[in-house]
Amino acid sequence: MALTREDCARLDEADPLTHARRRFILPDGVNYLDGNSLGALPGGVAERVEAMVRQEWGIGLVRSWNTAGWYESPGRIGRKLAPLLGAAPHQVTVTDTISVNLFKLLVAAIRLRPGRRTIVAEQGNFPSDNHVVDSVARMHGMTVRYVPAGAVAAAVDDDTAVAELSHVSYRTAEIQDMAQVTAAVHARGGLAIWDLAHSTGAVALALDDSGADFAVGCGYKFLNGGPGAPSHVYVAQRHHAALDQPLTGWFGHAAPFKFEPGFARADGIRAMLCSTPQMLANTALEAALDAFDGIAMHDVQAKGRALGDLMIRLHDERLAPLGCDLATLRDGARRGNHVSITHAAGYQVMQALIGRGIIGDFRAPDVMRFGFGPLYVRHVDVWDAVLAVEDVLRSGAWQAVPLPGPDAVT
Repeated sequence: MALTREDCARLDEADPLTHARRRFILPDGVNYLDGNSLGALPGGVAERVEAMVRQEWGIGLVRSWNTAGWYESPGRIGRKLAPLLGAAPHQVTVTDTISVNLFKLLVAAIRLRPGRRTIVAEQGNFPSDNHVVDSVARMHGMTVRYVPAGAVAAAVDDDTAVAELSHVSYRTAEIQDMAQVTAAVHARGGLAIWDLAHSTGAVALALDDSGADFAVGCGYKFLNGGPGAPSHVYVAQRHHAALDQPLTGWFGHAAPFKFEPGFARADGIRAMLCSTPQMLANTALEAALDAFDGIAMHDVQAKGRALGDLMIRLHDERLAPLGCDLATLRDGARRGNHVSITHAAGYQVMQALIGRGIIGDFRAPDVMRFGFGPLYVRHVDVWDAVLAVEDVLRSGAWQAVPLPGPDAVT
């Protein structure tokens, strides 16, 4: 029997996360399915940032590094975030961006495995990751072996210093088995770095139990920390003593305000810091994490799986006959919180949808991505989005949309 919108509404009534939608500021007339690119605005964030600007910066001025806790914010936010990662709190901090943190971790891993000359990395990973991998390899005279994500474990050998891959694919949403891959890397004496850009805040993670060495994650996607929100970085405690990351800025110094000419590394996860924290961004992210208060990540992952399963079912019923195809795994247990649908005119179809207030994103050459922030996306939102895609295709409305210019953000 075909689903109806009323069926979807009943699913929303039974959803244990229904109450979480009220924690977000969602504009009228917008169906937001792009949480995999930029999360929605949680309530209270704007007020917290305004208070920081007006009171802590405007009145407290430089005193706020001490009186308002600015100095401790990277570690404090890391401790708040750690439960979402399945990590002990002293192993997580917030700083810089994913690309910068990935650079730091790659070099640190190589320094922990002297004499090894190979990096194994994921073919087809988010391009920025592989650009950083290539740069680090050139700097250290190493070889990069690119293989599909599912082949990383088998590609590691006794010359591998480090393997780097995404836990959830940015294109297909496929989830890798972190524990299995990490164990295979360790069996050959290597180290593993995990990119959690599409994992943190979307799926249940167990970094400690999985034996992960290092991980980097994103603050502005499923954590809803705002555009350009700082990244988070995880370093397993067993590596803290020997950690030697290359960007030895003053906030990673053991005593930054002694202004000594030589560098003395800070203890523990603080050694991953480099420059002065960006306090406007840190403040927004810290406040945004309140949206996860009292919410279990297994419920978040279950909701994301249900939304994805619904979109795939509706795709098969309504969109496949119109030239669409699925670029996402059907197995919800192996899929993150977005569904990728392909169409030859995908860019134009997505732009037509955005014009109607249904916001997803596009990835060349033909992928329309629909990302589900489980705290605020409903089953009826998925229903409405699929019917809108169907209408755009049947009516030919996409044909009026021009192709993108060279600088278009898609």
